[in-house]
Amino acid sequence: MLKFNSLISCVFSVFLTLGFTDFAQAQPTGNETITPFEIHIPDADIQDLKERLSRARLPAQIPGTGWEYGTNAEYLKELVDYWRTEFDWRAQERELNRFAQFKTNIDGVPIHFIHQRSSNPDAMPLMITHGWPGSFAEFRHIIDRLTEPQRYGGRAEDAFHVVVPSLPGFGFSGEPQERGYNPERMAHTLAALMQRLGYMHYGLQGGDWGGIINRIHAFQYPERVIGLHSNFVLANPPEDQAIRDAVPQEELAARTARQAYMADEVGYQQIQGTKPQSVGVALNDSPAGLAAWIAEKFHGWSDIDLQSVNGLDAKFSKDDILTDISIYWFSGTITSSARIYYENRNFPLREPLGYVSVPTAGAIFPKEIYITPRLWAESQYNIVRWTPMPQGGHFAAMEEPDLLLEDVRAFFRTLR
Repeated sequence: MLKFNSLISCVFSVFLTLGFTDFAQAQPTGNETITPFEIHIPDADIQDLKERLSRARLPAQIPGTGWEYGTNAEYLKELVDYWRTEFDWRAQERELNRFAQFKTNIDGVPIHFIHQRSSNPDAMPLMITHGWPGSFAEFRHIIDRLTEPQRYGGRAEDAFHVVVPSLPGFGFSGEPQERGYNPERMAHTLAALMQRLGYMHYGLQGGDWGGIINRIHAFQYPERVIGLHSNFVLANPPEDQAIRDAVPQEELAARTARQAYMADEVGYQQIQGTKPQSVGVALNDSPAGLAAWIAEKFHGWSDIDLQSVNGLDAKFSKDDILTDISIYWFSGTITSSARIYYENRNFPLREPLGYVSVPTAGAIFPKEIYITPRLWAESQYNIVRWTPMPQGGHFAAMEEPDLLLEDVRAFFRTLR
């Protein structure tokens, strides 16, 4: 069995192992009420945002440089100006409120989630889990196509009942008030949510921290999880040298190339993994700073022209990027969301992570921040589908929704 923190160190930097707080497996606790929720940001908060943006003091940039020092100044000025003068939060709010949203308290934390049921009573329940700096909103362009595929050129029998939670400490979920709320604890929370909704058998999909949390979820609850679909498959090199030697050279080359590229992209992990409260003060106080911090990740982790100042515009609308950033801003959760790095670093798994026995599919986007060779994954997951994608990066549901959708449908079609 592999220690989960050892696994993560393959992707991020070295993670420390300290103590751990005890908690029970996923059993609904306390008040089990599920209440409808609708987003409505007060007018005063929107006005405050615009006033802060109007006073933004943006730094100068060395002439002739692009994004190599961080978020490009020209792009950031465009983004901040658009956020202040053209971005329509109320329109985005209405769009998000089309989905059925709820809150419930689990393990002492209010959990916000979308629960969009299909008109097909035989639809498969599917939980989709985001990461950082994502949010539940990154899936808004695929939810309808998952729940009602027949309306979008798909097959009715591929329908899902979709559950999209905001992770504890993210978005409109509450902030954990104690130490140790690491990915394992989040996995138990999300299992309890599905149980509370009456789903005892369901699929999982996710990337980034969502992929990590879903892996733990599938390992801890194999009797519940029908299948695991991940666009962020992590695995350590297997101990068997014969397996390691059998990995195709092109896969090893792809992994090495991404490791080399990411060497200059991981500073935020060290900061958020050690001092999230300090950086959180700046990000929670300055919307321009928050935009720079998050936009840099969209730029660096996506399959775009990295040399272009406006390369992001080829894949992401400013409305989509600013909706994600605005959720962090209006909810005030940039600090609590960043703590997932600290909690993962300082509180190792209570139960070491072993082989994931449930059927697993990997959707491998070439500009993902970490590339795992298939043979490595097969030594630690029950891999039944492996799809190298022709293009795409870290934010698959936003960047390449058609590719992701088709792979999700094809995988779960075999498990219905």
